[in-house]
Amino acid sequence: MSDKPKNSPFIKIHERTIGKGYPTYVVAEMSANHHQSLEQAISIIDAVHASGADAIKIQTAKPNLITLDSDQEYFKVKGTIWNGRSLYDLYQEVHTPWEWHEKLKETAVSLGLDFFSSPFDPSAVDFLEKIGVPVYKIASSEIVDLPLLRKVAETGKPVIVSTGMATLSEIEEAVLTLRSAGCSEILMLKCTAAYPALPAEANLSVIPHLSEIFGIPVGLSDHTLGVAVPVVAVTLGACVVEKHFTLDRRAGGPDSAFSLEPSEFKAMVEAIRAAEQSIETSYTAQPQVN
Repeated sequence: MSDKPKNSPFIKIHERTIGKGYPTYVVAEMSANHHQSLEQAISIIDAVHASGADAIKIQTAKPNLITLDSDQEYFKVKGTIWNGRSLYDLYQEVHTPWEWHEKLKETAVSLGLDFFSSPFDPSAVDFLEKIGVPVYKIASSEIVDLPLLRKVAETGKPVIVSTGMATLSEIEEAVLTLRSAGCSEILMLKCTAAYPALPAEANLSVIPHLSEIFGIPVGLSDHTLGVAVPVVAVTLGACVVEKHFTLDRRAGGPDSAFSLEPSEFKAMVEAIRAAEQSIETSYTAQPQVN
């Protein structure tokens, strides 16, 4: 018999079980909405807690480790709201300074929020291990970085994989890579890699299809402008909803156009809970810390 880990229909973050029959795990993505201000980042975490979310997620990257500081066309973004910007310039604005991480984690944990991140290179994984994140998120753009996937799997932590830029064969290769490196707790996020995305591009019917194919829990990473798509996703079996969070869209920034403000995020969480009650009366009780 193979000694490789089998896929699990659930993942566990601390004492929270995530999967079919359990309450939807709601993640607020900070991304660039801190505007390179630590005070703003902490205010976002406070507002995320008040909104009823379960977790705050950031991104752990250094621009010089993932791209080149070049204005050549090969290193410029095309066809999005960031059209014409260099990748280096964009990552420089988006990244969360590493010296903030411990303070942000401390703030989140003190409020009962889970705190985790998307690493973009092996040194980011080593750093996140030192501060003790409970789970890892693989960004859509990194799903084909198999050495990074193996590095993350070897930590023994659950792994959430976003699929927005992947073909079905690339998704399968990512799952097999994680499993072969020792990861049994894998959760996949259906994602449309458009910023912002249109509801017509969401293709939510893929959620139960992916879960059936791979035998793992599936959620949604959403870039649409409202809250309808995440709520519909929950009715189709999404067990995680991730959405970008900003204090004020008028402040601008790379992600503001597809981020929710606090009142909108709270309304989304409330709608998700109502949707859960309308389709399933036997959700397993979870400890409420928010």
